[in-house]
Amino acid sequence: MQEKAKKFPWAILLLMSAVTFMAILSELVPSGVLPQLAEALHIDLQEAGLLVGGYALASAIFAIPMISLTITLNRKTLLLVLLVGFGLTNILVAFSTSYVLTMALRVIGGICAGVLWPMISVYGMATVDEAYQGRAIAIVMAGSTLGMSVGLPLFTFIGNQFGFPTEFCCLGGLALAVAAAGFIMWPGVAGEARTKDNSPLTIVKQREILVVMLLTLLAICGHYGLYIYITQLVEFQHFLGGIEMAQILFGVGSLVSVFLAAKYVDTKLYFLIDAAMGLGVVTLLLFHFFGQVPYVSHAAFFLWGIAFGPLVTLFQAATTRQVDEGKSVATSLQSSLFNFAIMIGSALGGYILGAYGLEILIPVCAAIVFGAFLTSFFGKWILKSA
Repeated sequence: MQEKAKKFPWAILLLMSAVTFMAILSELVPSGVLPQLAEALHIDLQEAGLLVGGYALASAIFAIPMISLTITLNRKTLLLVLLVGFGLTNILVAFSTSYVLTMALRVIGGICAGVLWPMISVYGMATVDEAYQGRAIAIVMAGSTLGMSVGLPLFTFIGNQFGFPTEFCCLGGLALAVAAAGFIMWPGVAGEARTKDNSPLTIVKQREILVVMLLTLLAICGHYGLYIYITQLVEFQHFLGGIEMAQILFGVGSLVSVFLAAKYVDTKLYFLIDAAMGLGVVTLLLFHFFGQVPYVSHAAFFLWGIAFGPLVTLFQAATTRQVDEGKSVATSLQSSLFNFAIMIGSALGGYILGAYGLEILIPVCAAIVFGAFLTSFFGKWILKSA
């Protein structure tokens, strides 16, 4: 038994990484084929865009109650049920001709995501020794980074070349294939007994959790307030290579951050958070002062990927360190706020962009991320070290 405990379960965690790869794609793939969806469902582009927004809103709203409801279930059983939910909803979206039905399926998928994101990192942690729990989270969450940097362009290409039904069928098939492999490979891990200590109300009152929540809110609002409008940023900078080059550089930076997080998250978590927040501020200031300078702006997109890429891993690792019981409930609180912060950042960024332009939006986002840096720098004296 002791020898097994020392063996790092790479295959198990990499398969869990395939889950987060699929999950981020399930949320974002409509964005690449919105005109197709709008035409097929006889709706306008704004209504088609709600297929992404409704999914995210369902994830944010239902994460906490659904995690609390399912806390006692075996983790393997719960994850397999969620994967079947992802598979079926995506396949049914491919064949739906009704906007109402498609939206309902997207909401169901969003509810599945609201449960999956908090629980899968805790499930991954349960498969390794305590000293490697941060690394387990980094590996599991690496799939979401790969999904944004590699998977989304690939699936968008599939959708544009072969039609969105093929794209959604491929995505649904991927979810079911991962479920089949997981049924064979993943270990059963018991859920938690429902107690007062792992209730959302008890956990959210802890000052350590409140620090991580504030950090999440500021960092995600600041980054997403600009990232969502990356196309306008590239046009504003007259960026050499266009949006494709910007996304490639950002994606490569994100991949670098995954390796850094996996290597150091267990021993230097709070240093990594400070560094990510500080680098985020520097990057946004580079955009503001030197964004139209060739190659400096290229370096800025690469550095932005490094600062942006590990945030999910770092924040979830920090959240799990603050509680002894109810880790999945704690991460559901953090995950819900993460989704709400994206929506707040999107709305704030859109308002500032429309009213004042990128000249104001970029420094405002830099100031918000600087607030996250201050929260991280001074808050680590409150946070638990282990």
